[in-house]
Amino acid sequence: MSSDRSNGYSGRQVLLFVLTAVVLTIGLTFWYVRTYLYASEFEPVELSVKEQHSLDGKLIDLGLDPVDVMPDARRSAGTPDRFDKDGRLIAERYSEAGASREIHLTEKELNALIAGNADLARRFAIDLSGNLASAKLLVPVDPDFPIMGGKTLRVTAGLELDYRDTAPVVILRGVSVMGVPVPNAWLGNLKNVDLVDQFGGSAGFWRGFADGVESIEVRDGELQILLKE
Repeated sequence: MSSDRSNGYSGRQVLLFVLTAVVLTIGLTFWYVRTYLYASEFEPVELSVKEQHSLDGKLIDLGLDPVDVMPDARRSAGTPDRFDKDGRLIAERYSEAGASREIHLTEKELNALIAGNADLARRFAIDLSGNLASAKLLVPVDPDFPIMGGKTLRVTAGLELDYRDTAPVVILRGVSVMGVPVPNAWLGNLKNVDLVDQFGGSAGFWRGFADGVESIEVRDGELQILLKE
């Protein structure tokens, strides 16, 4: 048998395999560099007039001024405050009657809130799906930095949000930089740890957060939080 077929493959087949491997390597390298080192900016979310009106109403219900929250975005509603003819704020009698304790925002509305800051909207985006809030962040590296100077790093993270056993659940599922998961030790060993359960035993932010939440749910494209009285 000739040497070309000593391993069961002809010389042409071996050459073809090598060329295919080279092409695949170049393609994957190009994709990796394009995706993680020269990541393109995100396209800011824009709401329709009806969607913007709905979001403005939710912000006003929360006591927020849409103009302050989304200075760069299109607005369709007024403000939660009333002013006299001289521009002075009018005091009103406090009442909780008819007040909603529910915070309900869609993924598109959250990203539209981010889009209120034009620069941030091109570098940060949120995804909501099945008890998981995922974030993508593009981080430009200073050109003078010795490593990766002038490049853009893509950082992703996942946070589980749920309500189980009469308490909210907040679990960091992980953080990745350029597609590489960050070691748990570098995250303070907080990966896959319920932050409420871990830090809610004593007075502090997590205890206060847990005591004030009646329920929390993340569905595909939606976040819903119900607050206690």
